[in-house]
Amino acid sequence: MSDALLAFAAMLALTFLRVPIAFAMGTVGIGGIVLMKGWAPAMAMATQVTYETGFSYLFSVVPLFILMGTFVTRAGMAEELYAACYAFIGHLRGGLAMATIAACGGFGAICGSSLATAATMSQVAMPQMRRFGYSNALGAGCIAAGGTLGILIPPSTVLVLYGIITSTSIGKLFAAGVLPGLVGILFYILAVRWTTWRDPGSGPPGERLSWQERFATLRGMGAFLVLALALAALARLRVIESDDALVLGAFGTMALAFVYRGVISVIALFALVMGGIYGGIFTPTEAAGVGATGAFAFALARRRLTLKSLLGVLTEAARTTSMLFVILIGAMMFANYINYTSMPGDLRDFVNRFELSPITVIAAICLIYIVLGCVLESISMILLTVPVFYPLVQHLGYDLVWFGIIVVVVTEISLITPPVGMNVFVLRTLLPDVPTSTVFRGVLPFIVADFFRLSLLVAFPAISLLLPRYMG
Repeated sequence: MSDALLAFAAMLALTFLRVPIAFAMGTVGIGGIVLMKGWAPAMAMATQVTYETGFSYLFSVVPLFILMGTFVTRAGMAEELYAACYAFIGHLRGGLAMATIAACGGFGAICGSSLATAATMSQVAMPQMRRFGYSNALGAGCIAAGGTLGILIPPSTVLVLYGIITSTSIGKLFAAGVLPGLVGILFYILAVRWTTWRDPGSGPPGERLSWQERFATLRGMGAFLVLALALAALARLRVIESDDALVLGAFGTMALAFVYRGVISVIALFALVMGGIYGGIFTPTEAAGVGATGAFAFALARRRLTLKSLLGVLTEAARTTSMLFVILIGAMMFANYINYTSMPGDLRDFVNRFELSPITVIAAICLIYIVLGCVLESISMILLTVPVFYPLVQHLGYDLVWFGIIVVVVTEISLITPPVGMNVFVLRTLLPDVPTSTVFRGVLPFIVADFFRLSLLVAFPAISLLLPRYMG
């Protein structure tokens, strides 16, 4: 195990010297295998990992979901989600912050990126909260915390990477993330209520809208429901095959998006993508393609795309994908070296020797993730640690789908904890007049809510595993 610990220390040292995390992991991985096996095996490993990662069909789901999220952001769906949430709960004390949390959950469900969710909602929600006199701490805190939901509520790039590393069903991981994501929204709303109870001036009520104005934000729901029920009935009566019904639903949803451009089209896109995966009709890769096509259609319907902006969307998606793949290749090289060492077996022997209870081991893993989250970026942390921990968790008899949700929830906490809370620094860049200390003060109630949620999910695995049991 000493070789593996020295490798981790070397990798962290290179990171602190400002070597990019991907190159730090790759350098240590290759160097370790050179010392252990020689130059020829190390170069062969590096070549094989690079080739297999770049040409793997499974990994094609990553750029497709990234492209879907980029189109969704360009289409302006965040504004529509926020307007709908504000219409129903904005008149409550702290209602704008609650609406921001709900909109972050909805936007994360079709974007899949925490940083993109936080960045987008800061431009949409913060001006409204300032107009009604919200404190900067509550405003920035709820956006930073709400943004973390983007990597849990499916589709999630992080869950895709976890599923590929552990050979776990991505569809089941997506289904498992739905209920914990809803629990997260509920706990964050309770954190807002607690904050405004302690300081009523931090979140004054917004404007109360009439019921007619509220339901106007859901315009088009009837048309989408009629389409869904008609196709479900035809499939049930075996007039058409279920996969044909889903394809027709995809085309119908995109066509209706040109007529009804409100929040209902966002809900329809999520239902289409997740319904296809949940029903066993789409593979995750096919669902990602359908989602990207649907998001492209929505952006066209809203006239948000020009030739220049389309080039910008494709460039942004390509840049993000390239970054993720470089990190992934470096992490795979590092993980290969760790697997050559005795660390995985030593961890199992350590647990058996001291007769540690499984829940104690899970608590220790969560603590390690929280500490690492203070110094490492979330995706790098997952790619670095999951190959080490998941064999031990599997040995203890835990479900890897459940463990994936736990890992993502702990990673969410790391996105808003000091000193390297990535969501916090995104907001600091976009809101230069709000001090970093103010943002960190604002996220404290949400961090407490996250710990309560994590404890609940660890104590009751059924919350995460309920929906995957009913998958087609």
